[in-house]
Amino acid sequence: MAQKTVQRNSDDKRHEDEESVEIAQMTRYNDGSVKLRNPNIELMDQDILYHLALGSGSHDLQEMFGDVKFVCMGGTPKRMETFAHFIMDEIGYKLPAGTQLQDISAFSYRYSMYKVGPVLSISHGMGVPSVGILLHELIKLMYHAKVKDPIFMRIGTCGGIGVEGGTVVITEDAYDGLLRNSYELAILGKIVHRPAILDKRLVRELKSLASHDDPYDTITGKTMCTYDFYEGQGRLDGAFCEFTETDKMAYLEKLRDFGVVNIEMECTIFAALTHYAGIKAAIVCVTLLDRLKGDQVMAPKEVMNEWQQRPQILVSRLIKKHLAQMGHLKSLASTPSSIKSPRRFKLVQQESEAHE
Repeated sequence: MAQKTVQRNSDDKRHEDEESVEIAQMTRYNDGSVKLRNPNIELMDQDILYHLALGSGSHDLQEMFGDVKFVCMGGTPKRMETFAHFIMDEIGYKLPAGTQLQDISAFSYRYSMYKVGPVLSISHGMGVPSVGILLHELIKLMYHAKVKDPIFMRIGTCGGIGVEGGTVVITEDAYDGLLRNSYELAILGKIVHRPAILDKRLVRELKSLASHDDPYDTITGKTMCTYDFYEGQGRLDGAFCEFTETDKMAYLEKLRDFGVVNIEMECTIFAALTHYAGIKAAIVCVTLLDRLKGDQVMAPKEVMNEWQQRPQILVSRLIKKHLAQMGHLKSLASTPSSIKSPRRFKLVQQESEAHE
């Protein structure tokens, strides 16, 4: 019986890997470049990515971003600026004398983006809508820049379900608040569901990079995405609450029985849009508390800061491993920003500022 179970699990993993390859083949060119599922883009004079303060007519996007291999996202501008400096040290990236890391999307006043050689570090804001807007424009950016086989990774924080604070969680599957493994969106008055699927091989690779010497646990499991931090996550401490402590605990126990190990607010759309684009993607979060023991985050600031470094460390191990395999793990020279049309560059900035 155990042998049959092992065989079934092996077959399931093989099927998932084959499905990921099939999706990738449908949504990439033969050289690994990202395709778009939108024929309208080719008919446009230029494509303004105004939430990033970039444009295909104003910037030489291939010159600026064509060497990108890893796109790392997290909630806040400060966290991703910190990650940019951290990964710069980790991969030995060298800036020219007298220069410093620049927020490429500073004129958008929405997201912050830093480029460290083959790594993009970008803030995505909080919640599904903010991540969705960013992903549409990032996927188009990968297309215009002719980036090949990029890996997208979300680095975040979450609440654990039966998991102690400080635990690193690698998401295996993303579920919504109704425990559906999909992202729901209303398009032209019709409900559309897109599968929220992450790359299984990437999950296993990240898990293999956890060290026995790490003073914390790194686990894999199901992640639930909500549209809200308070009522949607069953918290008793929001401005509104129409359920009891008993109701809350029964729901959280149901989640645990289903295999959910953490709750956050971005995983379904991140998994769905990257999968739909044929892009390998993973989510690595650190738990800030065990929701079975309380609702409010009580850890001291210095402890929280150390915990938030843990997903960054794991992601950096993967980046360094891949760069070493490609023979690129060495001191890297930075690439200056490339402006094709100063007039259009100014118009893109003005367009972004006009959409506040």
